Amino acid sequence: MHEAKSRLSKLVEALEMGQENEITIARNGRPVARLVPLLAAPDSTPRIGVAQGKFSVPSPNRELDQAVETMFAAESPETGRRD
Repeated sequence: MHEAKSRLSKLVEALEMGQENEITIARNGRPVARLVPLLAAPDSTPRIGVAQGKFSVPSPNRELDQAVETMFAAESPETGRRD
């Protein structure tokens, strides 16, 4: 317990840096507390393909694309100019 009190900042730093996942604090040789990081370390595994099969992308629709383009190029009714 005394060692944990005197080295608390170093123990917390070891958790933050990922050097330790858990630190057990003992009193008279008996474990009494656990020191663990509040937030888990970010997952460093690659996420490529994580959404595979979850949704589909529709084929391009040139008519719809043209309609949207016309809407964006239209003059504003309030100002009489293009926005």
